[in-house]
Amino acid sequence: MSKHKNYSHEFKFKVALEMVRGDLTLAEIVSKYQVPRSVLSRWKKQLLDNGASVFRGENSTGKQAGAPASEIEKLHATIGRLKVENDFLQAVSSKLKL
Repeated sequence: MSKHKNYSHEFKFKVALEMVRGDLTLAEIVSKYQVPRSVLSRWKKQLLDNGASVFRGENSTGKQAGAPASEIEKLHATIGRLKVENDFLQAVSSKLKL
C-alpha cells in the first residue's frame, strides 16, 4: 500500500521556485523537503511550462480571469445609478444648508 501525500499549491510553488533559482542542488532540496526527486522534477516542469499563464491573466484552468461582460455591464449600470443618486442628494443637501 503506497502512501500518496497531498501537497498544497503554495508548497509546490515554493519548492519549484527554489529549484528554478538554483541556490540548492536537487539532492539538497530532496533532503530539505523530503519529496521524491521525480515529483520535484514534475513540479519544476509544470512551473516552467505554465508560468506564463500568470501574466496572461488566466487562472489554472486556462480560462480568462475576471467577470463576464454581462456582469460588468450590470456593475456599470449600478455605478451610474448610484452616481446620479449621490449627485441629487448632494444638491439637495447644499440647498438645505443655505
